[in-house]
Amino acid sequence: MSKKRLLAMSMAVIMSTGLLAACSNNNNGGGAATSSPAPTATSGSTEQPSEGFPDYSKGFPQKVNLEIPVYERAFEGWNVTDNYYTRWVQKEFGDKYNINVKYVPITRNNEVTDFEQLLAAQKAPDIIFHYDMPQALAYYGEDVMQELDWEEIANYAPTYWGNLSETIQQYGVVDGKNTFFFAARPDTDNFVSLIRKDWVEKVGMKVEDLTSLEKYNDMLVKWKEAGLGVLGGSLTRNNYNYSYAFRDWPIDPKYRALYSDLAAADLTTKDSEEWLRNLNYQFNNGLIDKEFYLRDDDNKIKSEFVAGRTGTYGLYLASNTDVFEATLKNNPGAEFAVVPPFAGIPEGGVPQARAYWPFGFIMGINYLSTPEERAAVWMYLEWMSQPENLFVFQNGVEGQNYTLDADGLPVKTPDFKGESVLSQNNNKDYWALVTETPVYATPELTRKANLRNWAPVGYEYLAEDLLRYRDETAQYRTPDALFTVVLEKVNEYKADLNALFQELYLNIVLAPEAEFDAKYEAAKKRYLEAGYQEILDEKQKAIDAGQFR
Repeated sequence: MSKKRLLAMSMAVIMSTGLLAACSNNNNGGGAATSSPAPTATSGSTEQPSEGFPDYSKGFPQKVNLEIPVYERAFEGWNVTDNYYTRWVQKEFGDKYNINVKYVPITRNNEVTDFEQLLAAQKAPDIIFHYDMPQALAYYGEDVMQELDWEEIANYAPTYWGNLSETIQQYGVVDGKNTFFFAARPDTDNFVSLIRKDWVEKVGMKVEDLTSLEKYNDMLVKWKEAGLGVLGGSLTRNNYNYSYAFRDWPIDPKYRALYSDLAAADLTTKDSEEWLRNLNYQFNNGLIDKEFYLRDDDNKIKSEFVAGRTGTYGLYLASNTDVFEATLKNNPGAEFAVVPPFAGIPEGGVPQARAYWPFGFIMGINYLSTPEERAAVWMYLEWMSQPENLFVFQNGVEGQNYTLDADGLPVKTPDFKGESVLSQNNNKDYWALVTETPVYATPELTRKANLRNWAPVGYEYLAEDLLRYRDETAQYRTPDALFTVVLEKVNEYKADLNALFQELYLNIVLAPEAEFDAKYEAAKKRYLEAGYQEILDEKQKAIDAGQFR
C-alpha cells in the first residue's frame, strides 16, 4: 500500500478549522405533496449561491442517470430497488428533471465489501457513504471521491445547504479539499435491546432486578436450569465498542484517545480482558447461543429470537417491525421489555456508551460521476429536503398509511398492507441521506412523533422505556477522540487486525475456562506484533503532543 493512500485514509480532524488531515490527490480534478405539518428544516447558513452554474430547473437537456445507494436489509416482501416509493421518486422528481433514478442495493452488514467491489468494477453509485469517519476517509484515500464546490451545492440545493452548511464546512474538508457532505443527526437514537419479559418472570425475577452484569448472569443461569433458552449473540467484527461497559468512570480522555477506535479492537486492554472473560464464562456454562459466532447478520440473529431459542435481541425499533408478531406466532405467551442499561455492567460500573458525532451519513461523490450527475445529486437532496417530500418518504400516503391527529401528527394505520406500505424501518434507508430521524416543529411534537414511529401498537411502553433509559444515561455517552494529525498505522493495519481479532477472540472465548489466561496472553502478543503496537505508539505520540480532542 502506498504512503499516499495510507496518509489519506488516516482519521484526522482539526475542529477549529474543520480540516481533516490527509495527503492525497483526487482522481477527478475537474471537476411532492402531502398534508402538513411536515418535519421542519433546521436553520443554517444564509450564504447565497453564486452565479455561473448551468440552469437545470426545467430539467436536463439529455437524460441523466442518477444512482443512489440504499441499504439492503432483506426485509421480507420488500424490494429495495422497486417499490411504491422508488416509483414515486421517479414520477415526482426524476421525470420532472429528465433524470433516471436508480437505487443501488448495499448490504447493510457487508457494506464496505459491497462498495469496494462496485468501485473496483467502476459500477459504484454516484454517492459513496458510510456512518463512520475512519471508513469514509479510507474511501477518500483510495482516490474515489471528487473534490467539491460548496457554491455548487448551495446553487442546486439551497434548502439542503442551509440545513447542513455549518456541519459540511466544519467536518467536510480533507487535506484542504472540500470532500464530504452530510445528513443531519438530531440527538436521539432508536436502537434497543429487547428481552423476553415472560422468561425473566418465569424464573422469579423482574426486569427491574437486572441492575448489574452479575445479576444478569444469575438470571441466565436460571433460564438454563428452567430450560427456557439462552442469551442472544453475534460475531463481533468491524465495529469495536464492545469494551465500554467494562471501563473505569470517569473516563480519562487520554485513555479514550489511545484505545477507543471503531476500526481497531482494543484487545490488549483490561477492559477487553473482562469482556472476554465474561463471554468465556457464558459460553462454557451454556448461557449464550452456542453458535453466536455464526450469527454474522441480522436475519440470523433475529431468527433465533423469533424461534424462541434466545431471549434477547437488539434492533432499531420501528412501528412496523415484524419481530413481535413473528415471535408470538412461535411463542404465543411471549412478552417483551427493554434490557435496563445497567444489566450488562459489572457491579460498581456505569453504562458507558459511544456518543455520536453531530452528523449522520458521511457522503462523497464518486470520482466517475459526471458534472451533470453530480448536479443531479444536489437536486435530489434538495427535493428530499422539502418538508412535504420528506413527510411522504417518512409516513406514506394520508388516508392509507396514516391519519392526522389533533396536533397534526401522523397516526399510522395498524397493519396497513397496501401498495404504499413502508419498509420495516419506515423507509429510513432512503430519507437518511438528509436526516437520521424526523424533526417536527417543537421538541415535544418530535418526541411524540418518534414514540409513534418507533412503537408498534401495543408496544408503546418499549419506546417510552427506550427514551427514559437514554435520558437517564446521557451523562455516560462520550464521543471517540478525533486526532488533529495523520494516523497512518490505523489504516495500514486495520484490515489485517480485524481478521486477526476474529480468530483470536473466538479462540479465547471458545476455550475451556482453565485455558483462558494462557490463550489471552498469547493473543495479546500476536495482536501487538501484527501492528497494534505500532498503532498505539503512533497514537501515544500524538496524545503526548496534545493533538487530539
